[in-house]
Parts: sequence; structure tokens; C-alpha cells
Amino acid sequence: MSAETSEGRRQSPARARVLDTAARLFYAEGVHTVGIDRIIAEAGVAKATFYHHFPSKDDLVRAYIAEHSRLQRDLAVRLRAASPRETLLAIFAFMSEFGAGSAYRGCPFVNTAAEYPDPAHPVRQTIDEHRRWTRDSYRDLLVAEGHPDAERTADILMLLRDGLVVGFDLDDVATVGAALRDALDRILVGPAGRAAADTVADHE
Repeated sequence: MSAETSEGRRQSPARARVLDTAARLFYAEGVHTVGIDRIIAEAGVAKATFYHHFPSKDDLVRAYIAEHSRLQRDLAVRLRAASPRETLLAIFAFMSEFGAGSAYRGCPFVNTAAEYPDPAHPVRQTIDEHRRWTRDSYRDLLVAEGHPDAERTADILMLLRDGLVVGFDLDDVATVGAALRDALDRILVGPAGRAAADTVADHE
């Protein structure tokens, strides 16, 4: 992870080690399974140092989620392509590549949300903030592309995204990847394009 916090401030090496260690263990084994003492031991920091940076485990979990969000926002910038549509395709292509990798253990946001069922919990609120950003990013790209129904289509892309992060974990990755390409072709055409395609099909 970066040597900066999600707010862009330079963070201490000890804080970075704790966050890196927690991220590795949380993603591989689950948040509630991993105890603070183990994180402290594997990060090589004193208990007082840990609590100086993270007064509670929930504070650490929120930092873990915020860091994942920051990394995904940075990635979205790097994936910008020649057009908004190509940018959307690049985002989902990256998801497909990552989901097919041997290190894939599902979506950290979905995984962590499953361990925090209370929607009002601060961890869930941090997850919700990232999901709003993701959905709004899809909408903004669709608007820039001139899609006729950007709001509803952004919601559909979020459903597609959520299905992917589960599908890559549970199903055959080749089948999921092929279905993804087909779904994007259909979703990004828009209502007007689908109507035209249906008209052509009716006359064939």
C-alpha cells in the first residue's frame, strides 16, 4: 500500500506496516477471524504504537476499507481511455483479469460488509461511501458518452459489478468472463439502440 493515508497525508512507517499487515490478513482470512494481537505481532509494532494509530479494531477496519477505496480511485484514473465507453470497458476488463487470478478472494467491500450486518455501523458507512462513488463514476462516464438513460444504467452496472465479484469467486471464470462481455454489449447499447436492434431482428 501507499505510504500516504486516504486523506493524502504522509503516514508513519509503523502505521503503514499495521495497515499492510491487516489488509493482507483481512482479505485472506476475514476481518473477525484475525485478532489485534496477531496483527501487532506480524507487523512488528508495539501494542501502544498500534493503539496510537488505531484506537479500536473497527478504526483499523475502516482504514482498511478507506485504503482499498483510495487504491480503486487511483486505478480508475489510470484506466482512463480515449472515450468514456472505452474507460468503462477497461474498468470491467481489469475486474475480469483480477477476478481470474489465483489470489482472488472476492471483493473486500462485499466481504467486509457481510461481517458487519448493521447498515448504521461506521464500517458499513465507509463501504457505502465507496459504493456511492463507484455508482456515480459509472453514471458520469455514461453521461459523458451521451447514454440516454445514464442513471438507470449506472444502477444496472452496479448489479453487474456485484454479480461479477461473486461469480469470479464461485463459478467458472471463463464462463463469467464471456457472460460479462455479452452483458456489457447489451447494457451499453441503451434503450434506443436495443429498439433499433429489435427492429432489425424482426425483419430478418
